[in-house]
Amino acid sequence: MLKVEGLFTEYPSDRGAAVKAAQDVSFEVPKGKLFTLLGPSGCGKTTTLRSIAGLERPRAGEISVNDRVVCSSSKNIFVAPNRRGFGMVFQSYAIWPHMNVFENAAFPLEVGNLKFSRKEIRDKVERVLTAVQLEEFADREATRLSGGQQQRLALARALVMEPELLLLDEPLSNLDAKLRERMRFELKRLQRELKITTVYVTHDQSEALALSHAIAVMNEGRIQQIGTPREIYERPLNRFVADFVGTTNFLEGTVLARGADPGYYRADTEIGQLEILSNEELRSNDRIVFSVRPEDVELLEARPEGSNVWEGRVDQKVFLGEFADFQVKVGERILLARCHPSLRTRVGDAIFVKLHPEKCVVVKAD
Repeated sequence: MLKVEGLFTEYPSDRGAAVKAAQDVSFEVPKGKLFTLLGPSGCGKTTTLRSIAGLERPRAGEISVNDRVVCSSSKNIFVAPNRRGFGMVFQSYAIWPHMNVFENAAFPLEVGNLKFSRKEIRDKVERVLTAVQLEEFADREATRLSGGQQQRLALARALVMEPELLLLDEPLSNLDAKLRERMRFELKRLQRELKITTVYVTHDQSEALALSHAIAVMNEGRIQQIGTPREIYERPLNRFVADFVGTTNFLEGTVLARGADPGYYRADTEIGQLEILSNEELRSNDRIVFSVRPEDVELLEARPEGSNVWEGRVDQKVFLGEFADFQVKVGERILLARCHPSLRTRVGDAIFVKLHPEKCVVVKAD
């Protein structure tokens, strides 16, 4: 298990001022799980990863792996990066061009502190090359591999030491879109099969949702929310998380009264009265902002039964193959809806909008 507690990491800017890269960052990663640090550029996610690796020295906090403390400001402990025994893969794969695939994968075993026999090295390298499906390319020059194969070779080189912890810093960012999508499946398969505790850094929301057991969304050096991919997407705690992870509609309103079920409230909003869901206790007259995802804005050509229904008008629509995006005007407000492409209501025509209460989630304003 990886445990990060109260991590503060700062470094001087070009002008000499302190850049507060990681501020009171705390999280735990259970053994064998993949944990993602997700956020925009400059949010502190890579600095946090480099602090775990030992490439940055935190001002405060403690980092431990399987109860072995590798960094602690209070205990004055700082284990050098090469003595932590972690595997790490960067954006640039740093493949040795003068070595073939086998030699690249074997390199950490040959230069590490532990001494292995030639047979042990061969067995370990063959095992990891098979795991990343490169065994038939063992004798090939590393520079003659495709981008996806080089990425897998970099992974093999990190895995060959059987690290307690694997650290991945945007390893797919240099690949084209289709290859990146395919490599997500490869990474997920590898991590699940080998059961290696992994910390993954990315700014790509789709990547984080596809790969992770848990996600920490970061902004301005602080963790905004930690949860499963489904929790982060469906129950964002604040406006930043809702806006950064996927696309959403934000609506403002005022609480009128409690709803029939716990956690639900009636609210007066920009498009009328509706029922909403809140993770926190609300009171009458509280001003609120709530999020509803485009795929949860249901569009129908005939008025449906129930509440949270309004008549609107199609303002714009875009056909995108597997789905269609509609902009629907309800009163003075435009709502984005994502629907099956079989819905062919024309621009300018009337359409009914239904919002399900459990999908209208109150978020904290930033």
